[in-house]
Amino acid sequence: MADRPMLERLVKLNDVWLSRKDVLHGVKSYDVSTKKIRIHTDCGEVITVNNSRRSASARALRNSKYRKVCKHCKLSDVRINRFVAKDFYDPGITYVETPVKKTAPKKVMKKGMAEQPAAAAGSGGNSSRPPVGAAAGSNGSSTSAPAAAATAAATATAPAAATTVAATATAAVTAAAQTQPAANKIQEPVTVNKLSQSQRKRLETLLVSDEIDLDSPDLPPFEELEAELVAKRKAELVDIYENSREHMLAQLERDISAFLISKGFIEIKSSILIPEEYIVKMGIDKDVELSKQVFRTDDGKCLRPMLAPVLYNYLHRFDKILPDPVKIFEIGPCYRKESDGSSHLEEFTMVNFCQMGDGSTRENLIQLIDEFLTHLGISYELEGDECMVYGATVDIMHGDLELSSAVVGPVPMDMDWGVNKPWIGAGFGLERLLKVRHNFKNIKRGSRSEYYYNGIHTNL
Repeated sequence: MADRPMLERLVKLNDVWLSRKDVLHGVKSYDVSTKKIRIHTDCGEVITVNNSRRSASARALRNSKYRKVCKHCKLSDVRINRFVAKDFYDPGITYVETPVKKTAPKKVMKKGMAEQPAAAAGSGGNSSRPPVGAAAGSNGSSTSAPAAAATAAATATAPAAATTVAATATAAVTAAAQTQPAANKIQEPVTVNKLSQSQRKRLETLLVSDEIDLDSPDLPPFEELEAELVAKRKAELVDIYENSREHMLAQLERDISAFLISKGFIEIKSSILIPEEYIVKMGIDKDVELSKQVFRTDDGKCLRPMLAPVLYNYLHRFDKILPDPVKIFEIGPCYRKESDGSSHLEEFTMVNFCQMGDGSTRENLIQLIDEFLTHLGISYELEGDECMVYGATVDIMHGDLELSSAVVGPVPMDMDWGVNKPWIGAGFGLERLLKVRHNFKNIKRGSRSEYYYNGIHTNL
């Protein structure tokens, strides 16, 4: 509307704030989130209200009346006259709020961390066999020798009855090649045991690590190799059944839970179905790309794509009950319509831990992450980044694979959830941790699946 700009704009234009008792305060600074605006006055007060056009606060700033001036803000006559005169504001102008442009994440810095030794693996790993991974490759194409090329050319151009001529030509070419000096000889390709595309795919499903090079010239016949791998995988499954009987994903969950509890965090469990308004409250409206990845139901709810919304609610409520600092974490499934690939899943498991209050610093967050990944025996690097939800983040990388995005609050979104203290937090995908830990080429081997058990394909 022409005469009703947003409250954010009114605060900026007037440079003052009018309280409910009509006391005029100076504005020192203000923060804006998706729905709220937080005003910091010159006298030290902090006011959080809805960032709307029709609120009482917006009406008060559109008018010019006040009862008295705050004596602690020490407003100058210039600022008071600015509020009263409104010479900066023309009601005839249509005010259009410019949306904030959300750019793609951009790496801004990189910090190397010391590699952890492989022997430092925590108890969450599968100790019945060494770290494993899936071999990958494509079907190779054979290269024809010059003699075979000459034969093929002669056969293709001569009549069918002239096969003897082609054979003679082949013999002549071969004889000529044998009389060439050794330096000019064309080397014949080494004959290898070629695999068809279906054979290679079958062997790749049976491999759980780089134990065999499918492109090796010494590869045994397919039937022999398949039988050997099937027998080996069956023996490993029997060994798991007779000994640990634990699924690696569930085992990792228990290991992480025990670690965080030992660090003073309290575990929570929340519903997988959450109100869709939680997603909007996180700044993910329908114009945002992440909104297209949300699984929605018919009753205004959705499958949670992240754990953060409920953690925000817990921080707000526990702040009134628990001693400072508040430390909480949750481990559970999340759902996104992710693109297909070796590092993405539509159903995945997250651990999200956060601390609010005393000691919520970047240094303490980095130290906690280091202890966490050292416990799991996973090396990492830190990179600065930005994301659509939180803004500046610290990404935890293993090579090109992102393991986590960590955040140091406060962020403007906090006021929408009633959180007004510093906080730190990080979230890790458990299947990605397993992918790194066991050198899996495909993340599905460590996920909830009917086709894989502890990295082993079940179709044996």
